[in-house]
Amino acid sequence: SSKKAFSTPAKAAMSNPIATFDTTEGSFKAEVYLDTMPLTSSNFIDLCKTGFYDGLHFHRVIDGFMLQFGCPHSKKNGAPNAGTGGPIPNSKFNNLSTGEVITRDAREGCIPDELTQKISNDVGTLSMANTGQKNSGGSQFFVNTVHNKFLDWWDTSTPSQHPVFGKVTEGMDVVKKIGKCRTGSGDRPVKAICMTSVTIA
Repeated sequence: SSKKAFSTPAKAAMSNPIATFDTTEGSFKAEVYLDTMPLTSSNFIDLCKTGFYDGLHFHRVIDGFMLQFGCPHSKKNGAPNAGTGGPIPNSKFNNLSTGEVITRDAREGCIPDELTQKISNDVGTLSMANTGQKNSGGSQFFVNTVHNKFLDWWDTSTPSQHPVFGKVTEGMDVVKKIGKCRTGSGDRPVKAICMTSVTIA
């Protein structure tokens, strides 16, 4: 018998980070695609580790579409300017894959578009929100609750281009529960749904 039959690889591939989202409606976890989407993932991980997301509210929820989060103006639930903010302009983060220091833009703290991988906006995926303009993503992202393939950057049926950088691995029931919340003007949840913390492991 071969001695190599049951040998293990000398070095196993590093697994992607897992983000834990603790909300007032329960917790869910997502794999962050650092291996394939390093720039967008590194930006997100940096914001998590600096506590940027802690205490913010889901500011836009559309049943049968997605739930959006990550605007610094959403510390107060229902704030009229929620959905318009981003990271601190000119702030920096490290691309954890390349070691390169990335500087967010001077206007709204936006990052470069990472339109490199054809990962579709499928159910449970985390995708960068943007204004529709080039390089306009920053801290806001959404969780797809259905397959929104028209949001894929390579789909030419609409001008929308939203790169996917992760996917929910546990707690999709919590995501669906938030997706069913009652909303008012501007698709804002009537009952506050707060992100207590986002941690990376």
